Amino acid sequence: MGFATLLYEKADGIATLTLNRPERHNAFNHAMAHELREAWTQIKADPEVVCVVVTGAGDKAFCTGFDVSDVASGQTAGETNVAYDDSPLIKLTAIHNRCWKPVITAVNGMVNGGGLHFLADSDLILAAEHATFFDTHVKVGLLSALEPVGLARRIPIEAVLRMSLLGGSERMTAADAHRLGLVGEVMPLPDLLPRARELAAKIAQHSPAALARTKRVIWESLDRGLHDGLRNAWSLIAEHTKGPDTREGAMAFVEKRRPRWASYTE
Repeated sequence: MGFATLLYEKADGIATLTLNRPERHNAFNHAMAHELREAWTQIKADPEVVCVVVTGAGDKAFCTGFDVSDVASGQTAGETNVAYDDSPLIKLTAIHNRCWKPVITAVNGMVNGGGLHFLADSDLILAAEHATFFDTHVKVGLLSALEPVGLARRIPIEAVLRMSLLGGSERMTAADAHRLGLVGEVMPLPDLLPRARELAAKIAQHSPAALARTKRVIWESLDRGLHDGLRNAWSLIAEHTKGPDTREGAMAFVEKRRPRWASYTE
């Protein structure tokens, strides 16, 4: 893939997607929003990609949300007049794009505002020790709405409201994010990407179809009641057992060999 605002590399079943506007603290603009949608579309269709690592360029910021210079210039005028599902600015993450391949987010610095989308929708999150998390929407007269709705499914509501209402006047530290369960691991910056890729490599050993459907069942259960969630899980189990990996996994175990998984696309 060739992008102007993203870096993309792929090896051994792992794709690494890097937000690449370090001069703007990796804030996303219209160009990056469109490229992210394109990237996730291609990842969904690529049988060579099993797991994805998302990070930011540089050591200061992971993503500081939508580029405020676009707002100031009036480039966002009319964006809220379109339906939610039709907005090009709401297709940033794997979940936004219905991509069920596992995603690990490696937070290499500040996360502000719209950058919180990536955390709200990530499967595993690692953070550098110096990372901070905050939301300045209300500080600049904007509604803090979409990101906290996503975060409220992951961390206590008081922590979400604290971040949204304080407008960045106080910041959540990496240690606080770990304590609240937003972040799974905290480490020195030099260890961040190697650890993310280590976890991705462990994930990529498994059945690509089983991984994607497992992720889908878990995330979709958050939108359903218990009975409906279990019924949806059962239907995906039935779908999965029609494929070759269920028998292949059992045969590989019995024969004491590595499984030969079928490729998977969405």
